Amino acid sequence: MPVQEAIHIDGAEPRAIGVRTPIAASQPAVTGPIFFRALSPAFEWFMRRVVSGTRRSVASPASCIRAGRHGNLCVMSAPDPYPERIVCLTEETTETLYLLGEERRIAGISGYTVRPPQARRDKPRVSAYTSAKIDRILALEPDLVLGFSDLQADIARDLIRAGIEVYTFNHRDIAGILRMIRTVGALVGATTRAADLAETLAARVAAARSAAARLPRRPRVYFEEWDEPLISGIRWVSELIDCAGGDDCFAEFATGRLARERIIADPAEVVRRRPDIIIGSWCGKKFRPESVRARPGWAVIPAVRDGELHEIKSPLILQPGPAALTDGLDALTAIIRSWATKTRQDAGIGTLEPEQSTYI
Repeated sequence: MPVQEAIHIDGAEPRAIGVRTPIAASQPAVTGPIFFRALSPAFEWFMRRVVSGTRRSVASPASCIRAGRHGNLCVMSAPDPYPERIVCLTEETTETLYLLGEERRIAGISGYTVRPPQARRDKPRVSAYTSAKIDRILALEPDLVLGFSDLQADIARDLIRAGIEVYTFNHRDIAGILRMIRTVGALVGATTRAADLAETLAARVAAARSAAARLPRRPRVYFEEWDEPLISGIRWVSELIDCAGGDDCFAEFATGRLARERIIADPAEVVRRRPDIIIGSWCGKKFRPESVRARPGWAVIPAVRDGELHEIKSPLILQPGPAALTDGLDALTAIIRSWATKTRQDAGIGTLEPEQSTYI
């Protein structure tokens, strides 16, 4: 017969809680008065509030309390101690929760979320990137909101003033992405799974770096995050270019935490640095290679001359989460490897065998 653990209330001393005693799961539920008479007045008041009054905290009294032979045994179902209604203001925390198998906790997402596809189908969209529908978020009754960066500071302020708990990430590098994953896992009680996920992603990055070390030549790469004004790649993108086997033309700008710190004031500077590959990822709009080719003086750039103008979609590479370390890294690796392979063919050395990408 199934057995559940129960707390035994000593009948001779009603206010003393004694040893734990196994009881049959099939035994009838204790009614409120029988159970509460065995408790002190203060604890009785507390337990009545827990059993009958709290929102989303515990199951019904019948499922929480069961009787022993003397009508003085109880079983309490422990409430979930972790947030159960999370609003994710950016995509990376949404994808992380899905990868951890904790998607049931998500109550709302960003309107820019495309990963995973089922999140966009199943979860209400309540925010853009720098703005949010505060009333809609509050209507979801969240017990935690996850945000990202100073660009969402105003949203966080308004939610905090409304009494909502907010955790805002602010990472800019690969190490920060892995730390974010571990933190999200800790927030929902999935510490081990989050550690496993972070270690898997770190291993993918290490494998890409190891494969890139075998390339015969490293290209100079200009990553363009925006076109008006020209903005170069953020730090995790610069690090991933290095992992994939390229050299970021504007690596010294990548340490800038804000977009304005990565503005290339003089477009002629790109010409002077002569990138072999240009990758565009214009956040929020489609990359237009023809507009790049038409820029004054850019025809002499090796990447323009040789047709090495590529696009990587923003959700893959500009999301500071799992996407960047999987599909984003794979896209960078494919572009750089293709360039290196063509270089070997031109030299008459032969080609490199393609490597299989592994997705988590």
